[in-house]
Amino acid sequence: MLKIEQLKKSYGNFRALDGLDMEIRRGALYGFVGPNGAGKTTTIKILAGLLSPDEGRITIDGQDASGADWSLKGKIGYVPDSFGVYDNLTTWEYMEFFAACYGIEGLTARKRCSFLLDQAGLGGRRDFYVDGLSRGMKQRLCLARALIHEPALLILDEPSSGLDPKSRREFMELIMEINEQGTTILISSHVLSELSQICTDIGIIEQGRMVLGGSMKEILERVDHSNPLLITVYRNADRAMGILRSHSCVRTISIKDNCFAVGFTGDTQDEALLLQQLVDAEVLVNGFSRQQGNLESLFMQITEHEEAPAIHYEGRPGT
Repeated sequence: MLKIEQLKKSYGNFRALDGLDMEIRRGALYGFVGPNGAGKTTTIKILAGLLSPDEGRITIDGQDASGADWSLKGKIGYVPDSFGVYDNLTTWEYMEFFAACYGIEGLTARKRCSFLLDQAGLGGRRDFYVDGLSRGMKQRLCLARALIHEPALLILDEPSSGLDPKSRREFMELIMEINEQGTTILISSHVLSELSQICTDIGIIEQGRMVLGGSMKEILERVDHSNPLLITVYRNADRAMGILRSHSCVRTISIKDNCFAVGFTGDTQDEALLLQQLVDAEVLVNGFSRQQGNLESLFMQITEHEEAPAIHYEGRPGT
């Protein structure tokens, strides 16, 4: 749906984007993350038409969107990180104004404005002035405005920033609902736990380049498979140690009391066979699982170039 190739942008001597490659499939809810200064906002502003790249190519549905073709830019809706509003307008007037900006008028505009305000939970506040709305309501109004022209791609830059937990949850539920209706969404956020729950795809950017991208499921599975296998033994831990030391998939073993942390390179079938081998050797196992990974730990590993926190075990196995 959206493809970015070798995108570059500099501010003086600072290279904000350094050959960014990125692709978003149609229907995805794409989480776009990276440390401060990585180039996220620059990328988003270029996509929204607020900045021009120095080099690179952007295509939407196979058509070049790098230039000033407003018919293609009309396929994009944009919710910025700071909400600029016309405070002296009612929410209905605000929506009608932006509808007119896209040439949507008359009955078509009224139906579209009514539908979007209802979807955003603002149907009962059509006559409220914008400056009288809470921050959460303003953010939902901004989202409704960005959807007025039925964009194929919706871009959100830190949309839940400054919202209380309840408002943040409601806003994320609204985003998922819009995605389920067929809108492709790119969302930038520092709240990685939220993104891991709602996104179908993820891209991690650092120093203006994409360092990791793919489906959320594949990436989290990859994180899990790289984490230690945790085995707790109730009895015959010495036998367990002997089996682990001779196993071809075991790379490292750490132990504290009767709990083993095993660097294990095998797949889920290999894990099952190892468990069976332990049971057949009359090792009484009362815990056997991978240490759970998450998006935060992956982000820290990639952007700080550090390994995941090690688990240290001391002592000798019991009997």
